[in-house]
Amino acid sequence: MSAAAAQAFAFPEQREPAFLRSFALAFLVHGVLIGVMFLGVHWQSRAPETVSVDLVELAPAPAPAPPKVEAAPPPPAPPKVEAAPPPPAKPDIAVHEKPKPKPRPVAKPAPRRDPNFERQLKQQLAMEQRAVAEQSRIAEEQRKERELQALLARQQQAARDRALAAWTEQITAKIRSRISVPAAQAVPGDPEAIFAVSLLPTAEVLTVRMTKSSGNKAYDEAVERAIIGSSPLPKPADPSVFQRQLELRFHPKDKPGS
Repeated sequence: MSAAAAQAFAFPEQREPAFLRSFALAFLVHGVLIGVMFLGVHWQSRAPETVSVDLVELAPAPAPAPPKVEAAPPPPAPPKVEAAPPPPAKPDIAVHEKPKPKPRPVAKPAPRRDPNFERQLKQQLAMEQRAVAEQSRIAEEQRKERELQALLARQQQAARDRALAAWTEQITAKIRSRISVPAAQAVPGDPEAIFAVSLLPTAEVLTVRMTKSSGNKAYDEAVERAIIGSSPLPKPADPSVFQRQLELRFHPKDKPGS
């Protein structure tokens, strides 16, 4: 493209603004701003006004005049005191005055006795004596009752022991009658053999157990056979004496049937 054609198609040329008028307006605004700042700084830098005060010294008030003190009159002269005359001299002989009698104690009236109180007191003492006597009588009766019961118990036990011994003797007598005499005669000395025997309520022998040997086997076996062969054993005359466990003692020298 040629230069002419380029110029023909180029944008129209813009005019530059009025710089003179803008510059004048800016200068004016800056001048006003500088003047305002100058006035503000000048106003702030002014020294504050001082206020002067005159001090006046006041004169002191006059002190009040002291009151007049009148002179006191002189004290009166003290009266003259004459010296007392000296006491008379005591005589050499002293006069002993009689002692004054002591006042007699006033006798107090005896308290009046109340007859009802005395009678009640006597009755109370009598009741206490009767109560003590009654307690003693009761204690004595109780003691006698205990002694009597103990005596009866001893008597009953003795009777029971005698009945038991008699029953046991009947049993051993029956058993001795069944012991063979040669076996008894062959034992030297008279050793004792003890057997525990259990009975049925019918007095029949339930068990036989030797608790002590005589030292002779033949005699021990003869006694055991005699116990078993004696069943049923005799019953006691008093049924209360019956015992199911008996301890029977035998000696070779015992007489048969004794």
